[in-house]
Amino acid sequence: MAEASISVDQDQFSCPVCLDLLKDPVTIHCGHSFCMVCINGCWDQEDQRGVYSCPQCRETFTPRPVLRRNYFIAEMLEKVRKTDSHCYAGPGDVECDSCTGRKLKAVKSCLVCLASYCEAHLKPHYQSPTFKKHKLVKASTRLQERICSQHNKLIEIYCRTDQSCICYLCMMHDHKGHDTVEAAAERKKKQNQLKEVQRKSQQRLQQKEKKLRELKQAVVTLKRSAQAAVEDSERIFTKLIRSIEKKRSEVTELIRTQEKNQLRQTGELLENLQQEIDDLKRRNTELEQLSVTEDHIHFLQSFQSLSVSSGSEDSSSITVHQHPSFDGVRKSLSDLKERLEEFCKEEFSKVSPHAAAVQTILSSEPKTREDFLQYFCRLTLDPNTVHHELSLSEQNRVVTNRGGKQNYSDHPERFDYCWQVLCKESVSGRSYWEVEWSREAWGQLTWVSISVSYKGISRKGRGHKCRFGFNNQSWSLFCSSTLTFWHNSIQTELSAPSPSRIGVYVDHSAGTLSFYSVSDTMTLLHTVHTTFTQPLYAGFEVGLRSSVKLCDSVMKYR
Repeated sequence: MAEASISVDQDQFSCPVCLDLLKDPVTIHCGHSFCMVCINGCWDQEDQRGVYSCPQCRETFTPRPVLRRNYFIAEMLEKVRKTDSHCYAGPGDVECDSCTGRKLKAVKSCLVCLASYCEAHLKPHYQSPTFKKHKLVKASTRLQERICSQHNKLIEIYCRTDQSCICYLCMMHDHKGHDTVEAAAERKKKQNQLKEVQRKSQQRLQQKEKKLRELKQAVVTLKRSAQAAVEDSERIFTKLIRSIEKKRSEVTELIRTQEKNQLRQTGELLENLQQEIDDLKRRNTELEQLSVTEDHIHFLQSFQSLSVSSGSEDSSSITVHQHPSFDGVRKSLSDLKERLEEFCKEEFSKVSPHAAAVQTILSSEPKTREDFLQYFCRLTLDPNTVHHELSLSEQNRVVTNRGGKQNYSDHPERFDYCWQVLCKESVSGRSYWEVEWSREAWGQLTWVSISVSYKGISRKGRGHKCRFGFNNQSWSLFCSSTLTFWHNSIQTELSAPSPSRIGVYVDHSAGTLSFYSVSDTMTLLHTVHTTFTQPLYAGFEVGLRSSVKLCDSVMKYR
């Protein structure tokens, strides 16, 4: 806690000019305090102007203020120094080289003495003229790195020829004739280079952070898309299973109905056969009795009636199947099963490539223009959609806005307010196309929007529902003197310069939309990761005095 308090006190009583503890402190009219020597040195340089300012707040004074010692601050500083003198060096601290026994914490290092001193042992450097030219720096443990190992002299020169830090004796011998400068001068030069390195490093950091955000968004999109696909497949299979269950119930009901009808008919036959059997048994009994009767008259009278058949249906005409079965039904169902399995196999063979074609998060995308041109698609502008102030030319491959009304017939797909046009061809799978946009009047506010859109975007009336990039139906790169990306009325400013030739790459299944500047290399301008639910169509909004041309695949970049 004591060390923290001391640190705060030192900050409060530091001179804004030399950044050390105040020496012979004075306070000027604005309230800021300085070393007497430091403020006088600053004002000596302003004597010619006759206007004196505070080095900290820039408040000006005329005439030059008379400076008086601030005794209150001086007393406080003495207490700080006394407290600080009892601050011993701990782990990681720089020890005072002059202390004996338990060493105090060093506050300054001298580049001439090559030693570090506590506040008490540092006083000679402040009080004695002998040390006036010694250079004091913040206490450092790296003083030995400033000493030439060969000559044991202070390293204060930089050899540009060998790109190494040397002492003045090295410069006179081993580095004689080399391009050498003071270390401070080289530091100033390298400082400017450091800023450029920092800028590039910061740019790379931003690119990596952007890629990280894109990957995280890709993960979210992938999970959402996979979950939606699983839910859809579950729903479809559930419906399919329900349909098969329904057919199974119908077949079962059909078999049971057939069984019931057959059992009813068989029951009637059984009943008739049983009746016939009973009648025949009774007749046989009567015939047996008649054969043994001794009454001739009775025999003759009964024989006539008993010898005549009962007239019932002859049971021999009934064919009985010993093993009745539903083999036909079984065979039909078996054939159905085989056909269904074969059909499913064929259909799933179509599904599998689509599933395998789903892009992974780290999918290999095209890198060179030749790679992109593998997916080139030739697009044409649709005359039925073009706004009546836009003119088409070069076989509907160029659209221009010169402000004059064109003679187009009414059409339900025509944009009637926004200066827009869609292409005829839809975009699916991996697709790539290039456009060039130009301005007829440089210096004026000219612009175009290079877009993709669902076909269902509104065409009539004004408002965000019709304009590319201002609804959830479209995505648009706005090109003027600067670049801006728009989707669903959300604006994203892009830092890249606005190119005249732009490549558009779409991976529909992966949900990727990218815009590139086409030159010696393909420079990515912006990428979107989303889920496309419908086919996409290329579209353009063309500002006044501007035009857009759909390029051929064989055209060379300028």
